[in-house]
Amino acid sequence: MSTGSHADYRAKALDAETWPDFAALVEAHTGVWGGCWCMWYHGRVEADASPEEKRKAKEARVREGRAHAALVYQDAACVGWCQFGAPNELPRIHNARAYLKGGPALPDWRITCFFSGKGHRGNGVASVALKGAVAQIRKLGGGRIEGYPEDIAGRKATPAYLFNGALHMFERLGFARSRKIGKHKWVVTLDV
Repeated sequence: MSTGSHADYRAKALDAETWPDFAALVEAHTGVWGGCWCMWYHGRVEADASPEEKRKAKEARVREGRAHAALVYQDAACVGWCQFGAPNELPRIHNARAYLKGGPALPDWRITCFFSGKGHRGNGVASVALKGAVAQIRKLGGGRIEGYPEDIAGRKATPAYLFNGALHMFERLGFARSRKIGKHKWVVTLDV
């Protein structure tokens, strides 16, 4: 079901003012991925907490300015997001063992995950979110950005498993492939 187009969406920063919109979207999707609240990337202790504890921890981080995301809106409703942050804010990534083997120095910023609400998947929410995250990073001083997307060229990939984004989406925005860290997963970089 298509409910929007790129032109219908706009990105805003996750902050204390937009927290209720983010929380409403997460709650509408049962905490997203079994109550994750987008906390897995923040660290093992918080990732192992209950959904209620994750919600409280996420809200505290947002209010303290220690959690970043580009929220995507259609009209007044938040319909998706892209989480980003510095490596000390988001120390965990998938395929970490392969990532740590001989790679370059840590980036200034990481783009860790995307989420699009039901009825908005496949309509460009992730692309708008990625553009919004890059714009926010630029405003925050820029630097080297890394993402960890899946290469889905020539194969079927379930959208629910593209929480790190699709490689072609990053490349359209100017990210360059750096190295593979999984069968279909890449490290991509962009300097802003």
